[in-house]
Amino acid sequence: MVSKQELLECSITNFIKFGSKRFSMNELASELGISKKTIYKHFKNKDELVSKGIRFIIDKFLHEVDKILKNTEDPIERVLLIQKNSFLYLNYFKPSFLYGIKKYYHNADVIFDNFKVGFVKSTLKPLLEEAIEKEYLCKKLNSDLFCYLYFTNLKNLVFEPKNLFDIYSVDLVFEHLIVNNLKGFITQKYKDTSKLFS
Repeated sequence: MVSKQELLECSITNFIKFGSKRFSMNELASELGISKKTIYKHFKNKDELVSKGIRFIIDKFLHEVDKILKNTEDPIERVLLIQKNSFLYLNYFKPSFLYGIKKYYHNADVIFDNFKVGFVKSTLKPLLEEAIEKEYLCKKLNSDLFCYLYFTNLKNLVFEPKNLFDIYSVDLVFEHLIVNNLKGFITQKYKDTSKLFS
């Protein structure tokens, strides 16, 4: 018997690969070797399944962020490692998946957008502010503006008008969008004490 967790993992993998609208519940049931009725024992409809799938990915991402926060003290290094991870997730998602949930699955889109805005506000912005307070970043850095441009708006920067990951490597896009923009605000104090930007 397929567990709810296995069903969720299989569904979100296929929704990302083929698009949440295009990959049907019939195809999901067939891939798992179960009846569609079995899926509906766990999830009342496809919208709930897509929403729970988004939540599953968010929880996985947060678990990885938690490891970064536990293993690294430097606020700038934390920002870079978290955002590098975000880039890997964005590359995995593909624009068609994100546009599909925005167009067809309102609840999933709300979950994703609320997470993104809340995460930037509760995790990334405080790390920037900690770096400013420690004089690792210039006081002139506007953390709200920086967060909006390079964290909250990241999906649009990477995917519009074209998918930059189709043209350049994830590492190159990450370096140009995040590393170089952050580097412009690094202080001499940080350069003297850090391996990252010395």
